Amino acid sequence: MASGTLSQSEIDRLLGGASNVPFSGASEESPVQMYDFRRPHRVSKERLRTLEAIYERLVKSLESWVIGRVRGQIEMRLQGVEQFSFGEFTLSLPTPCASFICEINDSGGQLGVVDIGEEFAFYMVDRLFGGSGQQMSTSRPLTRVERMALRGLVEKVNSLLAEVWSDYITMSLEISSFESFPDILLQSANRDDPVLVANIEVTAGDVSSLMLVCLPFAVLDKFFTNTATRSFANATGSEHERAVSRALAEYSLRATRVNVSARLPEFRMSMRDLASLSQGGVITTALPSDSPIRVMVGDQERFAGTAGRVGHKLAIRLEGALTQSGEVRGAAPVVPQFDASVIAEALQTQPISAE
Repeated sequence: MASGTLSQSEIDRLLGGASNVPFSGASEESPVQMYDFRRPHRVSKERLRTLEAIYERLVKSLESWVIGRVRGQIEMRLQGVEQFSFGEFTLSLPTPCASFICEINDSGGQLGVVDIGEEFAFYMVDRLFGGSGQQMSTSRPLTRVERMALRGLVEKVNSLLAEVWSDYITMSLEISSFESFPDILLQSANRDDPVLVANIEVTAGDVSSLMLVCLPFAVLDKFFTNTATRSFANATGSEHERAVSRALAEYSLRATRVNVSARLPEFRMSMRDLASLSQGGVITTALPSDSPIRVMVGDQERFAGTAGRVGHKLAIRLEGALTQSGEVRGAAPVVPQFDASVIAEALQTQPISAE
């Protein structure tokens, strides 16, 4: 056993007399790392990957929704998900800002913030009112009319937040107010409260902006404490339970009904012939009887086939599945039969291109 008596050199080290000599357990190659007790690191790498996947779903869905509203090319990209204090989040906002404060229902008064970004806010307002969406060199708070025009965007963000978090947390957000100045926004919550902020980069033409989605950690606490337990629970269960679950899922999948239609190849006709069409008229396609037919499952081309007849019913013979490039992958052994209404639908939905 080592002696409990300290030598003079060890005493000098403790008292700082030999501060230039590194003590055991530390070295110049491994410097001491600072730790912030006011903002501890609560987001591990594993959970950060899960958070990024959650918000990637939100960004893709929101991008499609916005494109459908403004009828323009917009690209949204998740820059990252970070942990801040609420005070640091408000300091990162410009003045004026375009921040909607959202109350989280059944959370004890917790609030979230959706900051649209000044440039993107003016772009959306301009496009929604019929403008070209060109970048505006203005810096002013949004008017009441402009805020009302942007409520639909924020309500969509709130509904998507509830959707993407539904696997972990039941969440419902409602818009409670709007703020244009970060100093006033800071009064809505404690500046030291930890928050999770998703940074979404928005590019629309020559307009580039940043949308921020802020949620308090107090609402997401269940996610950070139960993620590992939830993953382990999903992997457990007896073999019989897993077999029953698989059988139920397979039954539900097989019972699902999808729309199947057939489409003839494209053909051309003059505008004169098109204008002379009337109810009951017949269109001559000049297509041979063995023309290849594309079989649509939903809105996707999945099979190639040829038209035929089985007894008194019209039918499609599947020649093979289609690859992504549109080529036939191989012969199909099954020959499903379709009612004549399928062929009629294919003829009615046949695209016509004018010369």
